[in-house]
Amino acid sequence: MFKNKIYNYISLEFIKSFVLILFSLSLIAWTVRAVNFLDLIVDSGYSTSTYFIYSLLNLTNIMTKFIPLSFLLALLLTIIRLERQNELLVLWTSGIAKSKMTKLFFLLSVSTMLFYIIFSTIITPTALNKSRSLIKQSGVDTVTNLLKPNAFSDAFKGLTFYIGEKEDNIIKNIFIKDDANNLNSLLPENSSAKNKTVIAKKGIVKKNKIILENGFIQSYENEDTVKIIQFNKTLLNFNNLDNRVIKDVKIQETSTYKILSCLKDHYFNQVSETYVKNCPKNNIAIVIENFSRRFLMPLYIPVVSILISFIMIYKKNKKIKIFNRYIFFLLSFILLVLSELLVRYSGISNIGFYIYFLTPIALLPILYLILLNKFSKELK
Repeated sequence: MFKNKIYNYISLEFIKSFVLILFSLSLIAWTVRAVNFLDLIVDSGYSTSTYFIYSLLNLTNIMTKFIPLSFLLALLLTIIRLERQNELLVLWTSGIAKSKMTKLFFLLSVSTMLFYIIFSTIITPTALNKSRSLIKQSGVDTVTNLLKPNAFSDAFKGLTFYIGEKEDNIIKNIFIKDDANNLNSLLPENSSAKNKTVIAKKGIVKKNKIILENGFIQSYENEDTVKIIQFNKTLLNFNNLDNRVIKDVKIQETSTYKILSCLKDHYFNQVSETYVKNCPKNNIAIVIENFSRRFLMPLYIPVVSILISFIMIYKKNKKIKIFNRYIFFLLSFILLVLSELLVRYSGISNIGFYIYFLTPIALLPILYLILLNKFSKELK
């Protein structure tokens, strides 16, 4: 009963530190990322609500990346706090073995690993996929921010804007070059224009529409003829235009089920199509890398728990004790950095994949046996 209360107390201290560190690091990184996402409003014309929802959905991806580091810092701070308050000394003198504490840290690491897997396989891909769907479904809210005086703007694919003056929602001396047939609605139905040029003296911007006044449309037909249509007033609607924001689903936004189906088709069914359920068959390394990131990278977290447990080894010299903290923290940090760097090479070859997969499985028992040997020498 006494031991259970102690284990619950230590677990609670760890969880509080872990949650605090994870959210603090994630919010700092999210704030920096959210500033970059301002391009959605400034350069792409999306609404403020779309920007905020898109930014919040990307928070899950940031949190997932900080889970291993948060675990390392939370476990280290928990041990240091217990040492400074002499609580660990009380535990040792009351008969609780250090190996039991190591097992507790290992169980906490397994819980964190499962937490990581849930985020990386379910929550994060779902949130990122919804953020991409939001960009697809949300049209341009306003083109006012996209039009800058005395500057060319190519926010829309195949469409180049230039305006001479701008005052509030009124623009003057407008030049529009259309190389992708975005403005076909301005020409007769039988027109076979390859590209068009629109010039107007004045325009009134109303959200995602521009009312052009006093201008002409110059179009180049297939017969290498030029047609000019003058107008007093015409309307440009940007609802159906495609801006330059990437709207294709990326591999990290693909559901885990589709990734597993892709790998199954690649290794067992040998399907010949180029794409199978969002699976890039011509670059399967990306899929394997993403699989490793979601399922294999969490395996390094339990190894970190064993490495940090080496801090509990008794040292008479206080300086050596502090030095050990830095050493094992540094080793754990390097292990996490290597797990992040080497995951990119896990999809290049089968050897790289097996090395990445077997490294934590091999390190875990070796480090644990060395640690138990150190603890047993203390007792002697």
